[in-house]
Amino acid sequence: MSPLERYLIVAALLFGIGLAGALTRRNAILVLAGIELMLTAANLNFIAFWRYGGHPADSGTGIVFVLFSIAVAAAETAVGLALIVTIYRHRHSTKLDEFDELKG
Repeated sequence: MSPLERYLIVAALLFGIGLAGALTRRNAILVLAGIELMLTAANLNFIAFWRYGGHPADSGTGIVFVLFSIAVAAAETAVGLALIVTIYRHRHSTKLDEFDELKG
């Protein structure tokens, strides 16, 4: 088994755990944590393909993709947490089952 395959297996496991967490949890914060695990798996794939594919010393495209992905994930987490805090202030709960209607 090559090192690339090992990284891809770990990334697939991380993605699967994140997907299961995002789909089965009822708490909004845990769903957000599952989404972050899926983004981490994607970052691991970027780095693995950059390192073991082609000529990694020639370009740093994998690292640039990961840096952009981390920046997007940080922004997504900040907005998501702000929404969760706002919803908690109004509803006093972070259970997703209770958010069945949107009001202006």
